[in-house]
Amino acid sequence: MKRILLLLLTAALSLVALSGCVSTKNLLGPSSSPLREYTLQGGGKQKVLLIPLKGVISEERMDGVFRSEPSMLEEVAALLRKAREDRQVMAVVFRIDSPGGTVTASEILYEEIASFKEQTGTIVVASMDSVAASGGYYVALPADHIVAHPTTVTGSIGVVFIQPKFGGLMDKVGLSVEVNKSGELKDMGSPFRQSTNEERRIMQDMTDRLARRFLDRVKERRNLSDEALENVSSARVYLADDALALGLVDSVGSLNEAIDRAKSLAGLPPSAKVVVYRRSGNPDDTIYNMATVYRGAGGKVPLQIDIAGPFSALKTGFYYLWVPGGTHR
Repeated sequence: MKRILLLLLTAALSLVALSGCVSTKNLLGPSSSPLREYTLQGGGKQKVLLIPLKGVISEERMDGVFRSEPSMLEEVAALLRKAREDRQVMAVVFRIDSPGGTVTASEILYEEIASFKEQTGTIVVASMDSVAASGGYYVALPADHIVAHPTTVTGSIGVVFIQPKFGGLMDKVGLSVEVNKSGELKDMGSPFRQSTNEERRIMQDMTDRLARRFLDRVKERRNLSDEALENVSSARVYLADDALALGLVDSVGSLNEAIDRAKSLAGLPPSAKVVVYRRSGNPDDTIYNMATVYRGAGGKVPLQIDIAGPFSALKTGFYYLWVPGGTHR
């Protein structure tokens, strides 16, 4: 048993190190097909553009042995750049299905959307899907109107600092790590030992300051009452009706209703064209398929191997992220 634990620990530490300093090998290279416009419904010259924000918000590319895809941040920035060049795009609907992500990626994506709206004057509507929590809610804040689906889980307005710890397992198998450091706090956040009280205090202070930044954004964009702001500062999640009562969203409805709202705010007729940008076509498009790459029959993709495995999701850092399966102390 001790030998198995030793092997597991060695593999885990090796993978964590690899995930931080070695990019995953991708034999076929990243997708480089240009974005093209595809019509989903309607007609005419003026358009409503649909953009998906699905998954964890990150600036890191999704690399595997046989496939590489842009990060959410890269892809959305590319979509907005193309939309800037088309004066017939009168409204953009972001369909959000995300538990959030890193603080920095969420901030950058927020700024990209806010800048696009300010520079072009385009109407922006956020349509929340299953989850639009933490960073997933943060990136919706620049929208002119936020629509939550009746079953949406949203909120989680706060910050979590994640620190994987291997010290207990290392003690069991008789391993240790020796560190030479130039200052007392140089290895703060190390996964190989427990944090000191001073380190916990510092990290909590940084977490609280980032959380205040999030709350200030919400107060600025949503004009919440002091009572509502106090409620959401607990960082809990809400169902759609509760989010509406607090003022976190503007209405409860479907994706179709969000599209209709975008048309109305942009002064477009109900029959206006609804489009997406894709790198490959889909012969049976609907508004519920917004992926930029068509996966082919059955949605199959080439073999994908993530060398870092589950440990890539445990990188130390600050997150606007809802982690219902996580633990805290």
